[in-house]
Amino acid sequence: MPLNNWNKILNSFPEVHLLQSAQWAGVKGQLGWQPYFLIWQQHESDLELIVITEGDLKVRNLAAAALVLERKAFQGLSVMYVPKGPILRDWSDKNLRKKVIGDLQEFAKRAGAIQIKIDPDVVVGRGVPGEEDAAIDPQGILFKEELSKGGWRFSSDQIQFRNTFLIDLRQEEDELLSRMKSKTRYNIRLASRKGITIRYGDLTDLGKIYKMYAETSSRGGFTIRGEDYYQTLWQAFMKESLDSVIDPAAQSIIAEFEGIPVAGAVMFRFGARAWYLHGMSLPEHSDKMATYLIQWEGMRWAKENGCTTYDMWGAPDHFDQSDSMWGVYRFKRGFGGEVIRTIGAWDYPVKPLVYKIYTRLLPILLNALRKIGDSKTESTAAESRNL
Repeated sequence: MPLNNWNKILNSFPEVHLLQSAQWAGVKGQLGWQPYFLIWQQHESDLELIVITEGDLKVRNLAAAALVLERKAFQGLSVMYVPKGPILRDWSDKNLRKKVIGDLQEFAKRAGAIQIKIDPDVVVGRGVPGEEDAAIDPQGILFKEELSKGGWRFSSDQIQFRNTFLIDLRQEEDELLSRMKSKTRYNIRLASRKGITIRYGDLTDLGKIYKMYAETSSRGGFTIRGEDYYQTLWQAFMKESLDSVIDPAAQSIIAEFEGIPVAGAVMFRFGARAWYLHGMSLPEHSDKMATYLIQWEGMRWAKENGCTTYDMWGAPDHFDQSDSMWGVYRFKRGFGGEVIRTIGAWDYPVKPLVYKIYTRLLPILLNALRKIGDSKTESTAAESRNL
């Protein structure tokens, strides 16, 4: 871990995000990204930006923090990304917003970056637009306007989901179940009646889990990375320190029928939130509804580990059947969560002309890489089908 107390720094904020953690920085560091750890300290009426370089630095009066990732692009130029950040103690503080955003722009300029991208979980609305319980969050709308006026652009490269489902875990299990749709509750119970059992996996299960994930990707038509990436990521969060369980942490959950894995998930937690980042299943025994039991067990695991929020990680950009996530949305909605809509990813073009060229070439490059990745995934999926 590059910074011993970074996670403690983040946990001092009311809300933190897994993608801002030291473990996430460590994984990305192995993949060609250079992490930088930034904090903003309040000194009476002044805010000071500090780039942390010492692992044991004592910090007080924290107003904001940001893990910034930098990757070389071409000709000595780079791109920067603040995954699910920055994190502010008070998003309603206009001076704080202005200072943090301005400092991030200046940080990218000094590094000679083409752009810097941010995608903090700033809420612009709750519920599905057009439905009775939908609501707009004025604070999020105002922040979007400030970004636009400040030269930021809504990014064509939305790396993370900008909308999601959140489930409030501050309830007893019976109440959590009562908030679900009746069909979802039925399927959770049906899975157990049909012989699906749940067990918690360990590091030795990760190879099997990836093969299931590759099969799910191939069947569902979405792109995933190679096995080395997920092995590195999962292990970074699943390994325990010598004297205590690390925070953040991850846990694999596996559903089996007659001892054979048929579905699974890797759950993550950090602070008071848990995330369902990676889910997988096989077509065999799909009638036994193992994926429903996996979700329920994920919520129970999160609750037992002190989490108050369960993030189902992903909802459609457009809430109609034309969206590729419509089927996933219908599945997730059955669990009784609330749709949360955020501002999404925004880019600040430090070098506007180069940024224009870069954003035109990037989709072509990514499409080529996806085709290569899909071919490798299909090969792994075929191995899974032949097990």
